[in-house]
Amino acid sequence: MTEEDRVSAEIALLWGLRDTTRRGRKPALSVPDIIRAAVEVADAEGLGAVSMARVAKQLGNSTMALYRHVSSKEDLLKLMSDAALEDPPEMPADIGWRDGLALWASSVLVALRKHPWYARIPLAGPPIGPQNLAWFDCALGALADTPLEEAEKVGVVMGLLTFVHGEMRLTVELAESFRNNPEAFGRAYSRALRLLVDPRKMPALGRVVEAGVFDFDTLYDEREVEADFGFGLNLYLDGVAAYLARRT
Repeated sequence: MTEEDRVSAEIALLWGLRDTTRRGRKPALSVPDIIRAAVEVADAEGLGAVSMARVAKQLGNSTMALYRHVSSKEDLLKLMSDAALEDPPEMPADIGWRDGLALWASSVLVALRKHPWYARIPLAGPPIGPQNLAWFDCALGALADTPLEEAEKVGVVMGLLTFVHGEMRLTVELAESFRNNPEAFGRAYSRALRLLVDPRKMPALGRVVEAGVFDFDTLYDEREVEADFGFGLNLYLDGVAAYLARRT
């Protein structure tokens, strides 16, 4: 039984296990060529522009030539979501779990921000591609010296990944919205809240509005994105630290 027989065709494609050898001339296209062209299209024009026909045009080839290697756009997106990730960071030997996870989370965000379209790729299941699994292993490794059981380590990493992906998607969409409609982020928002929020029905939000939390000329400042991410990341890691304290 070959390795390809042991896994699905989709996984075989991600890991390069599919036998693509053919008699005769060497194929003009390869799966890495197709992935590279698809990423180029997405980087330049957005994920919505990616189609088998558009990627074929990017390569100067026919659409049918792509289908000989990648069976569908869905498979192409899975390949792109794995290829867009660089290698995970090298963890210093003496790094603690908290600094390790902080380094990992920041590195994920740096890698994904190079490809803003990544946040819009549909999640089709747990991580299975070689790059995704390499990052998964890296985060789990940061928890190696903790008393957590293996399943608990997975839970911590998946929770952190959810936070990072949420932050990525939020910042990408807010940045796009700000470019398209900066007025929506201005004083008009705070004025609308003061008009609409009844403190008797929404007391907590009413106190926030009364405190002037939203009273700024603009509520979006790209320079504050990193600070907001760091604040949320520290809150999450504080929670992990409290959980570890209870476990020990």
